[in-house]
Amino acid sequence: MILGKKVRLKATKEQEKKMWKSVGTARWVYNWTLARQQENYKQGNKFISDNDLRKEITVMKQLDEFKWLYDVSNNVAKQAVKDACEAYVNFFQGKAEYPRFKSRKHSKRSFYNDTEKLKVKPNKRVLIEKVGWMETSEQIPVGVKYCDPRVSFDGKYWYLSVCIDQAFEKEELTDEVIGIDLGITTLAVCSNGNKVKSINKTKVVRRIEKRLRRLQRSASRKYEMNKEGDRYAKTSNLIKIEKQIQHLHRRLTSIRTNHIHQATNAIAKTKPCKVVMEDLNVKGMMRNRHLSKAIQQQKFKEFSRQMAYKCEMYGIEFMEVDRFFPSSKKCSSCDEMKKDLKLKDRIYSCECGLRIDRDLNAALNLRKAGQLAA
Repeated sequence: MILGKKVRLKATKEQEKKMWKSVGTARWVYNWTLARQQENYKQGNKFISDNDLRKEITVMKQLDEFKWLYDVSNNVAKQAVKDACEAYVNFFQGKAEYPRFKSRKHSKRSFYNDTEKLKVKPNKRVLIEKVGWMETSEQIPVGVKYCDPRVSFDGKYWYLSVCIDQAFEKEELTDEVIGIDLGITTLAVCSNGNKVKSINKTKVVRRIEKRLRRLQRSASRKYEMNKEGDRYAKTSNLIKIEKQIQHLHRRLTSIRTNHIHQATNAIAKTKPCKVVMEDLNVKGMMRNRHLSKAIQQQKFKEFSRQMAYKCEMYGIEFMEVDRFFPSSKKCSSCDEMKKDLKLKDRIYSCECGLRIDRDLNAALNLRKAGQLAA
């Protein structure tokens, strides 16, 4: 299977300047492509292929106004055109939402590096096109085929991400089927009784969130103090505080993602024959303003994504039950439906005498659905 490898790049200041140029070029070309497609669609013309748009970029480079496009690799602009065209096509095919223009502040800072131009040495060194050789924090596998290399900036460090085709030996699995129900108070409840605690309840995360709230209030006060008419003047202290806020957000994201990796890995290592989860409508759940923040922090989609690829890695069958499956309202003992079940009811009580934790009942129902589908 194809797995991603992400390593930190240790770049010099001069190399960082070159990478920022590539990021800006990729963003500008992506927005230019979307604008061309939108204008072309309004005029009633057919979709412009990425090959035709790449030719237009080549012609534009000859003009003095766009000479700066030569400062970065030619493949950065080519891939940005391809990405924008794919996003536009995916919208019309119903696979994604309408593509939005990339903002300088809020978009992901990344650019593409050509696969053929990516060179890796055994001494933890890698060559980025038109940037140069730089050291990496860990060794990238040498002598393998890479695909879709991307260089990105997460607010603190630069990273190189590559996809590598790896082979895994299929291990002997048990006959157990595990149903997993995701929740807010507890991240995941398994049908075998195991529970994955929420990382958001720990002292480390609460301490960081408290620090984050204080910095955000401080930044808000400084914005009000430095208001000049209809605009806000940014001072050096304000820029420093915003950078600290950005680093705290980055740290919280890393802690939560790492916790999900540990949880999904622990479940996969029990080697069940099948893992069953529910296809949650996270977008619909986020409309509840009382729970939207807690749902966002739990990262349900990330948990499901990691569980899926780790099951594939170990040769475990992964199954997603339809989102309309009544896992919580159905009795896991007698299959009786309890239509008046409310969100505050944490204990499931049935007329058959079953009294069980609501999340465990849902996990048992998911396991039963997986057994019936076998």
